Amino acid sequence: MKHRLSFGHFNILSENILEVVADEGVEMTLEMIEECHQFVDKHFADDFGMLVNRVNNYTYSFEAKLSIASYAHLKAIAFVYYSPDSKDVTEDLYQLRAFDEWNFRAFSGLELGWQQAYNWLQQELTTVKMS
Repeated sequence: MKHRLSFGHFNILSENILEVVADEGVEMTLEMIEECHQFVDKHFADDFGMLVNRVNNYTYSFEAKLSIASYAHLKAIAFVYYSPDSKDVTEDLYQLRAFDEWNFRAFSGLELGWQQAYNWLQQELTTVKMS
């Protein structure tokens, strides 16, 4: 189920997997991250995974980088990138947030990465429920 937000859209892919697709050229701000948090709080009360589909090029403000993906029930996050620049942005974000110890993986969208990311999230969420 697709939901439009001010900066892009969220797709609820399953009861516990959310896909995020930001619009081309957006700079994600702290206000946009708050919009994300409100959506997640409304739709995901239990453990969930997030698939960040970086099919478009966009950036994050420094404040947004510090608070993105800070969800109590987020158990795994997969980034799908389509260019070297997008991969670098993803890796920089991960390094900046290393203290959060995200359960994180990045996948190349040019090598069937979206499906691999989705399958990995399903596996990670199943592992979480069994432990």
